[in-house]
Amino acid sequence: MKKLKLEELGRLSVDEFRKTEKLPVVIVLDDVRSLYNVGSVFRTADAFLIEKIYLCGITGTPPGKEIRKTALGATESVEWEYVEDIKGLIGELKEKNHRILSVEQTDRSIDLSELKIDSTQKYALIFGNEVEGVNQKVINMSDACVEIQQEGTKHSLNVSVCAGIVMWEFFRKLSPPN
Repeated sequence: MKKLKLEELGRLSVDEFRKTEKLPVVIVLDDVRSLYNVGSVFRTADAFLIEKIYLCGITGTPPGKEIRKTALGATESVEWEYVEDIKGLIGELKEKNHRILSVEQTDRSIDLSELKIDSTQKYALIFGNEVEGVNQKVINMSDACVEIQQEGTKHSLNVSVCAGIVMWEFFRKLSPPN
């Protein structure tokens, strides 16, 4: 077994990435304070062929040294848009037939491992503030809430870690077999 060098990985160029078919998934970051978290989500979105990222509320936008540090160029490959009003965005996404899924612990959350993901459906995955989570008004507009099973003493995961786990699950279930 030998570790592969970067040039042996066969990664897409930014132009090739832009032309590649994406998963029918958009990410919505609402009021995410940490620019490092924002950059990390960009990097993971690039890895898993996410269609687009929407940055809402107080969420910082590229460029920025903290975002650049963790995104490692993914702000150039992943399409993104800043939208101040998340409620308006949710309305637009619903009009475009996206299923709105807030990633939050609620009394009716669906465990991520049990979520039925339909390859013909478009999805919008909403992640909220690092302390407050997804706003209740946004939860009220959601089609469902999804949570990741946890067994330890903490009640939540870092938002970028959580986003990575959820994106991986969608990538795993929606990617054609090789």
